[in-house]
Amino acid sequence: MSKVHLKIAVAEHPHTSAIRDGSIPIEGVDAEIVTVKPQIGAFRRMVRDLEFDVCEIAPTTYIIARAYGKKFKALPIFVVRRFHHSGLLVRPDASIVTPKDLEGKKAGVRAYSVTTGVWTRQVLIDEYGVDNSKINWFVDDEEHVQELQLPANVSHVTAGDSLADMMARGDIVAGFDAAAGIGRTGAPTGGWQEVEANYPDLFPNAEALEADYYARTGVYPMHGTIVVKDSVLEEHPWVARSIYDAFTKAKDEWVARLNSGEATGAGADKYRKLQTIVGPDPLPYGIEANRATIEALEKTAFDQGLTPRRMSMDELFVDPEQVPALTA
Repeated sequence: MSKVHLKIAVAEHPHTSAIRDGSIPIEGVDAEIVTVKPQIGAFRRMVRDLEFDVCEIAPTTYIIARAYGKKFKALPIFVVRRFHHSGLLVRPDASIVTPKDLEGKKAGVRAYSVTTGVWTRQVLIDEYGVDNSKINWFVDDEEHVQELQLPANVSHVTAGDSLADMMARGDIVAGFDAAAGIGRTGAPTGGWQEVEANYPDLFPNAEALEADYYARTGVYPMHGTIVVKDSVLEEHPWVARSIYDAFTKAKDEWVARLNSGEATGAGADKYRKLQTIVGPDPLPYGIEANRATIEALEKTAFDQGLTPRRMSMDELFVDPEQVPALTA
């Protein structure tokens, strides 16, 4: 049986490197690995042009795209995890002491559908009762899904301006750090320049809050969802199982090295820290292990005006564990 050629755009992570270099093959697949830096550029190319057969994209981007009928579907593989109580920075002169103090203020995020922003707003809304419609959000980039109609409380910055400069001037008084907002200038498709964003965090005790949040809700925010073209799944349904099994094997081998102390570097340090909150597997794959998290993101995307309708688990995800494996 000849292998199916698939063009795959997945970023380099310590737990995906064995997929990218071919040391863990995807059964039945001739994988053409494509590198896009930053991977955010691949999100846009997949959503708008269906350029890849398999692509790592942000989960909120995916949920919005699926709601608007884009022809790909997700597997429950999440290659990036982190909590989101940290990373929303505030000007120290803005009198923002509690999350509710953001109401009536101006804040910045690179694009309104950026998954980091969506998860943090979920915390603000569900955990602290913030009325998100009373925050004036400013964005300085396009939304990946062009059909998305932004809520009335979202505005684009003036051409030539940036969130970083607006924060420095005090035109906005809060903004997400790093690539999600005030830590960069420039568009993701053309590269961007990192800038310093030296402002205090809204939640100075974020780590303790994150541990409590997870213990109460079971929600472990995910990024880096793997999607597959509908046409591929229709013609070769076993591909979902082959991809899932290969990614799971690569991840499990890396987590074993993480637990033995063999894995080193920033990624290892990050996930060892997360293990203290979520347990031995800091990168859980599968529907059931992630049900609470998926449902929370789908609900908050709708509540935040990002999707025109609610969507079921079956509409959003293929359950690869229910798909027969490839047979010779």
